Amino acid sequence: MSNRRSFIRNNAMLITALSAGYKLGALNPKSILHPEGLPDESYWRMVRAQFPLDSNKTFLNNGTMGPSPYPVLEAVKAALEKTCRDAQYGGGEMEALEALAAFLGTEKEELALVHNVSEAINIVAHGLPFSKGDEVLMTGHEHVGNALPWLNRARLDGIVLKVVPLGKTAAETLNNVNAAITKKTRAIALPHIPCTIGQILPAKEICALAASKGLWSFIDGAHPPGMLELNLHDIGCDFYASCCHKWMLAPQGTGFLYVKKEKLDLLQTHGVGGGSDTGWDMLSNPPAMKGYAASAHRYYYGTQSAALYHGIRAAINFQNTIGRKNIEQRVRGLASYLQEQLLALGDAVEMLTPTEAASRGAQIGFRLRGKDNKAFYEQMAKKNIIIRHVPENGLDCLRVSTHIYNFREEADLFVSEVKRYIG
Repeated sequence: MSNRRSFIRNNAMLITALSAGYKLGALNPKSILHPEGLPDESYWRMVRAQFPLDSNKTFLNNGTMGPSPYPVLEAVKAALEKTCRDAQYGGGEMEALEALAAFLGTEKEELALVHNVSEAINIVAHGLPFSKGDEVLMTGHEHVGNALPWLNRARLDGIVLKVVPLGKTAAETLNNVNAAITKKTRAIALPHIPCTIGQILPAKEICALAASKGLWSFIDGAHPPGMLELNLHDIGCDFYASCCHKWMLAPQGTGFLYVKKEKLDLLQTHGVGGGSDTGWDMLSNPPAMKGYAASAHRYYYGTQSAALYHGIRAAINFQNTIGRKNIEQRVRGLASYLQEQLLALGDAVEMLTPTEAASRGAQIGFRLRGKDNKAFYEQMAKKNIIIRHVPENGLDCLRVSTHIYNFREEADLFVSEVKRYIG
């Protein structure tokens, strides 16, 4: 306990000193480097000071929500004030689309701005031209936001969902997907990184497999943006849904749907409004809508939040200032260190996340053998150590996720609590 108090006290003092005068321009990773050319711990302490996180808490649950740093909060506040001061309608949409397109390796016309991953998934699940009996391949590690839209489509239209088991390696997972394909399969709808155990699936190879079989490929990408360097064109998916409030660190209520431009006319939109169309006329005989927008704007419409759009752009600027490669190496390194410490506990820990580097990101999933995993999660919450219990799909496991505001000391603190709990 004394080590924990010392860590919190020292970190709080540093945060107080740095937060008072934070400047985004000060976050120059080239100014403080390891001999290997990577930012050192002093730099990451300065990064941590950019976040309004409670210094009394150890936050290891970025997989649920990534707190926005001060530059993002200030951008949202300033945009909201300007909107109200000028009685401004909208604004910031094109800047957000351009920033996202550059960040994701897409064209801005291929991106729809949505409020969350579930909204984007519903557009895809209900927009593809399935017939009764068509099969969609999924996993037993789905988040409710990916499961329910497809289950609802199955309920309404009789499509069939098939569960593909994950492998211990990327190659095994790819083989499992390939083996599950039948003549009735029409689409593969898998998470890039399942919310349950944080395993990275071989998305590029899965999408190439789908293309070779004439299948549609959809990726639930709630977690990778901001954690991994992404290029959606390189991945080769037809559709990719994500939110911006996890590793991207943008405000809650922001997300995107990527639709490959060749698939715009395939994916039918059912909800439309201002911005979805190329023109409409209620006075013609009969009244008519001329057509759909020639971009993914057809999938979102109406009044939007200019402040949130400015928040997306500020979050991307924040990430680019630090460096996407620096971020990925940092968060994956922390997760790797944490996994190694847990594995050192032996049979008391059942590791669920693969140890293969290509299949491990910034989240680690595991169980405590012979122990009540939910009770441990609740005990950690009482000690202000924030993790996630995963009840989905009967997994009953624990998930720990790291980001750029975390440190090895926090991993050590958590592992010490695991040791104490397992006796």
